[in-house]
Amino acid sequence: MKRDNCNEPNAANFFSHCQSHPKKPIEIYLFIDPLCPECWALEPFIKKLQIEYGRFFSLRHIVCGQLATLNLTKRGKPTIAQFWEKTACFSGMSCDGTLWLENPISSPYTASLALKAAELQGRKAGIRFLRKLQECVFLQKQNIADEEVLIEIAKQAGLDVNEFQGDLYSPSAIKALRCDFQFTMEMDVQEIPTLVFFHCNEEKEGLKITGLYPYETYVDILVELVGDKPKPSQVPPLEIFLKHYKFVATKEIAVVYDMSHKETEKEMKRLQLRQMVERVPVKYGTFWRYIE
Repeated sequence: MKRDNCNEPNAANFFSHCQSHPKKPIEIYLFIDPLCPECWALEPFIKKLQIEYGRFFSLRHIVCGQLATLNLTKRGKPTIAQFWEKTACFSGMSCDGTLWLENPISSPYTASLALKAAELQGRKAGIRFLRKLQECVFLQKQNIADEEVLIEIAKQAGLDVNEFQGDLYSPSAIKALRCDFQFTMEMDVQEIPTLVFFHCNEEKEGLKITGLYPYETYVDILVELVGDKPKPSQVPPLEIFLKHYKFVATKEIAVVYDMSHKETEKEMKRLQLRQMVERVPVKYGTFWRYIE
């Protein structure tokens, strides 16, 4: 398989192969819930997979709508809070479970519907919105069922806010969400996060993996479907990575650059002294904001 020219020292080249393209042989369906802390914990691995092997696959998010229902009906708010705290501790991606005790989400369905409304402006717009949505709920403890909060998230994600407001409760957004629910049932997805890998060659059977696994596991599945042993694309210089993603966790940087937590903190402090980034302490660990 011919490889894209991903190793030139140019910022555009480093990320161009990550964008969806109809000629890519693999489609990955990522089944999520905006309130799932384990889906949030998967973010570092998704970033690394897109950077190193994005030339082979496109990514589509499917909203399950299961986690919120199960949590509110079976676990209860104190148990959800404990689950969030536990996930943050082992994953390195901070999420503050006290949200469920202080400012609980009033309608989980609304957050999922908002994501589908954002996706009506394009897949990349939906991905940006999802990231901001996750930051607001896991780091800032905001009620992402509140329409004013969702509108602010849409602004931060660079969406057309008027269009987003019009789409939020529209038949199109509702239909898109129902289609996601139906697809979840058809794929027999029982837990989240779940990734389903499909090859464009329909003769090849798709592969499904549920839960959090080491990064190498996702690479092995991708390589198996691609059918050869592709070399990973070069990761961009750290400054370009930060400029592209704007706001990332120490954990995300450590995973992408194969560094320890201590090494990552040391490198980021160096960039902080150069006034390239701003340190943002959170309940578990640190995030870094790129300074424009």
